[in-house]
Amino acid sequence: MDRRGRVGRAAVVPVGAARVRGVRAAARPPGGGGRTVRPYAAITPSGNAGAAGARGAEGTYEMTEPDAGAGAGRDPVPDRIPAPGRGGGALRWLRRARRMSGPERWRSYTLSTIYFLALVEAALLGVWLNNTRDDMGAVPFAVVVVLLLAHLTMQVKLSLSAPFLGAAGPTRRLLVVYLVAVSALLTAALALRAAERLDPSELGPFLVWVLMFAAGPLVLALPLRRGALAVAALCAATLLAALAIGPRGAPLAITAVTTAVCAPFMGFTFRVSAWGLQLVDELVAARAVQARLAVAEERLRFGRDLHDVLGRNLAVMALKSELAVQLAQRGRPEAADQMAEVQRVAQESQREIRAVVRGYRAADLHAELAGARAVLRAAGVDCEVDDADLTAPGRRGEVPERVQSALAWVVREGTTNVLRHADARMCTVSMRVADGGAELVMDNDGAPDAEPGTPADGAGLTGLRERLAAVGGTLSAQRRTGGRFRLAARIDLEAS
Repeated sequence: MDRRGRVGRAAVVPVGAARVRGVRAAARPPGGGGRTVRPYAAITPSGNAGAAGARGAEGTYEMTEPDAGAGAGRDPVPDRIPAPGRGGGALRWLRRARRMSGPERWRSYTLSTIYFLALVEAALLGVWLNNTRDDMGAVPFAVVVVLLLAHLTMQVKLSLSAPFLGAAGPTRRLLVVYLVAVSALLTAALALRAAERLDPSELGPFLVWVLMFAAGPLVLALPLRRGALAVAALCAATLLAALAIGPRGAPLAITAVTTAVCAPFMGFTFRVSAWGLQLVDELVAARAVQARLAVAEERLRFGRDLHDVLGRNLAVMALKSELAVQLAQRGRPEAADQMAEVQRVAQESQREIRAVVRGYRAADLHAELAGARAVLRAAGVDCEVDDADLTAPGRRGEVPERVQSALAWVVREGTTNVLRHADARMCTVSMRVADGGAELVMDNDGAPDAEPGTPADGAGLTGLRERLAAVGGTLSAQRRTGGRFRLAARIDLEAS
């Protein structure tokens, strides 16, 4: 590759920071001729792998020249890829759901429940309207349908405004509109009963369903005490109005008891579901903070080691050089001796810095295995580590330090890949020493969809192969059936 990013007949073309809409993943003129442009998300002209991903629209593009002798025909590469969310239907949604993390799935489930309950209410009241349509009349029926649609719309809007779901909370206007919509729907049903357009047996189920589904958004969006008071006031006012209209008897009593049970239950269900979502969000935030604190702690440790190593030597060098300057100004020959001492201390500091860096970069296999188990279990992954061949009495000296260090890097990279690229629930790590070799295997589920047996590759795995090759080892990384992923490293102890 030259300085302009050309490799043979291919060129790497940087893309600027301007927002790009509708970028084509591959574009080729009909007939197979022309140039093919493919986006590269993790390469930049400066070689910084993270910059392009941070800017989203930025990146680099590889442009290859047309193949010689390309014949005419239908272009195998589509001119445009469909926009996200278009096409694919249920299959695309299922694939996207499988790629979601646990917290994302829980959030999607909670939000889907809100829409599902609105659909359930619409279905129940739709059946009720169909059964009472003839008794109502055309105009009252149309009014009730319009009020029902308004109630369902405001119910979803009020639920999504809940602070538990990450919103700022309902505005006073939204709350008033919702209460007006619910009250108008209940008033319309009571008015139809007063006009003897509805039987008492038909009014009861309607009141129970509306009050039950109306309680959930109120308890969810408002503080618990205010939400409970609003639901209690709405239910009491409705039942008192039904009592005044009459008739008084078993149907009204059944309605009152059913409402007293179902409305609090629905409010409790809404509240607990959203509360669980808030706990999941707080857990994700706590894990992010924990990761940042771990990085900060490691930086502090490294800075402390450098200070302990260089602090004394730098002080000695400063004093010796100052003394050498004063002696040189007086023409004393001892100045050369002092500068020689400064040189000796500087060389000693260089050796100590190298030792610190080597110790900082060295990986301990025992510590990495214990750390992988702790980190994965903290992330909700059931991790089991079998290192009996490594820790058994009499076998601790069988694996050389350089081999353990190389395998420790495998554990570290494998753990990182499980956390970043898999929605794993289970991970096993086994260490075996047999047949003159040391073998470490990491097996996890939740790997992204791919053909079984497909080898995995990446910058981290390439680096691991280079480390293992230096000690006579090999690395195997393959996707397996059932969404499993297997990372295996083997090192010949005699060759190492």
